[in-house]
Amino acid sequence: AGASTETNIVVVLVDDWGWGNNGIHREDPTSQASLETHTPNIDKLYEEGIELDRHYAYKICSPSRSSLQSGRHPDHVNPLNTGVIVNNPDDPVSGFQGIPRNMTGIAEKLKGAGYKTHMVGKWDAGMATPEHTPMGRGYDSFYGYFQHANGYWNKQGHIESTGDVDLCMNRFTDLFMENATYRGGVLESGELDDSCSGSDEEDPSCYEEYLFKTKTLEIINSHDTSAPLFHFHAFHLIHTPLEVPNSYLKKVDEMIAPFEFDDAARRNYSAMVYYMDEVVGEIVDALKAKGMWDNTVLALMADNGGPLYLPGSGNNHPLKGGKYSDWEGGVRTNALISGGYVPQESRGGKYSGLVSIADWYGMFAELAGTSIDDLKAESANDWLDENNLPTLPPPDSVPGMFDSITSLSTENLHSVLPLSDQAIIKYPYKLVTGIHPYSNWTGELFPNCTTVSDENLVPWHNDSHLFEFHINWSNDEEELFRHLWGEDCGDEGCLFNIEEDPAEANNIAGDSNHIETVTELRGLLDDHRSTLFLPDRGNSDVKACEHGVSIGGYYGPWVDVDDYYTGPFRELTRKQKLLANAYDEFLEVISHPRIEEEVFAITQKIYPWVMRPPLVRSFDHCLPEQQEGGKAMAE
Repeated sequence: AGASTETNIVVVLVDDWGWGNNGIHREDPTSQASLETHTPNIDKLYEEGIELDRHYAYKICSPSRSSLQSGRHPDHVNPLNTGVIVNNPDDPVSGFQGIPRNMTGIAEKLKGAGYKTHMVGKWDAGMATPEHTPMGRGYDSFYGYFQHANGYWNKQGHIESTGDVDLCMNRFTDLFMENATYRGGVLESGELDDSCSGSDEEDPSCYEEYLFKTKTLEIINSHDTSAPLFHFHAFHLIHTPLEVPNSYLKKVDEMIAPFEFDDAARRNYSAMVYYMDEVVGEIVDALKAKGMWDNTVLALMADNGGPLYLPGSGNNHPLKGGKYSDWEGGVRTNALISGGYVPQESRGGKYSGLVSIADWYGMFAELAGTSIDDLKAESANDWLDENNLPTLPPPDSVPGMFDSITSLSTENLHSVLPLSDQAIIKYPYKLVTGIHPYSNWTGELFPNCTTVSDENLVPWHNDSHLFEFHINWSNDEEELFRHLWGEDCGDEGCLFNIEEDPAEANNIAGDSNHIETVTELRGLLDDHRSTLFLPDRGNSDVKACEHGVSIGGYYGPWVDVDDYYTGPFRELTRKQKLLANAYDEFLEVISHPRIEEEVFAITQKIYPWVMRPPLVRSFDHCLPEQQEGGKAMAE
């Protein structure tokens, strides 16, 4: 069949992809840093498309993803990175993780405009009710996982994946399917089995990204081109745990010769970037083979900057900072628009205007010829207002952004762009307030053996949780601040001209010539703070864990599920049933608020000297002591 006259939209979202881990940001092609950053397929998309030089996302995963799907600024939909099993029964609209129930997702918009809509990969925008899942948001099908991360091999939500221990004790599998005939956990044993994790095969079939790639290619190859396609491919890559097939480790070793890696995590990250790039190439090839490319817009972006902490191991050189901070390295992300729909005269160009991750919603809606307005949210607001619950903000997408980008306009459609409740841009000036972690600049080769070897230098992770309680990696505030590479701009703020000083090396807030600018931006930031959407999301709900057992040991919706699950469910062995019974008894005890608080207090006291040291040692190590294995973990 011939391709549809309507525009196909394919979105590729990369997780935790550092600015310096993108080939186009490496200047010397013969340097070791360039050889370690092998992205030929993405480089070609830039050459044939448009680079979005100032694309801004939120500093962490879930808010960015919720923004992209809902068209709201992250602070207007989900600024908190809560766990997936929280619930506040007093707020049936917003008392959950992710996007509130009555906000219209972009897939729902496009489905109403005649698109076939599919999603593969990481969701991380809510799962409490069927309305929170991708299918509930308008996708015809979904194959992927709900949490911040899972294991690439075993598909479970262990602490190496998320950094957290939830009320369910990370006990469940996080790999799920939704389509017209089945809704529940993935049942195919070959897709859940991690037995191929040590394989030297070219592309082991139990690797999660292989499964995601296979599903996306199936969707493209089987698509009926009489209708336009909206496909969302959300990589797990390059998020922790840093797990990758052995074959790709060997490939990157060969690519950088005569240089060698001195750091295991950087080697793994390099191999994962290469794997990701090859999948992007296969997606593009499939669209071309299907005859769809000439009428396709392909949008590719990262959800935040690269994580500088171990074992995240991203690199945002030459930008300052990383994930969890509002420095450019945390929020200015890799992004492009490509595809045959891009005007010939604009290909290879660079768009330097500000673009928010919330703008994609409006761009896609306009491409489909549908309104950006969210009538469903407006309707819910009457009821919410009557019940003294937080009302839902409207979409923040700026109209006309796609045309501005594809015409390479020099006009900046965002006169002001808030980044969070701590930072704001009125181009070319940027104000950063308060304390930010990971406030350093890294070299081209980061992390490295020096990073790992100096115990006073190792950057720790700052977002670990036991249940919903935050765990500090040290009870010594000075030590914690040092290992988080913290910097405090105070209430007054730090001011930068990010056009002249993109690395944010020169704080000009104290310059008498910029007093009015600082005052203006602080006022604009205060205005933004007054609009924050902060409903009470609730606490960890033990019913999510009990329900997970009942559906075969999976994370999935547990509130108002009625006839949502289709079955069949995974059969438990006799041993697993005995363990499940014991687990139910354990949940009854541990879920009592007083017990939760006591367990947390004990954990916080012993964590820094009992649990942290072995974790830190396991995250990374110097090479060439150990060159084998698919994880940057000491064996």
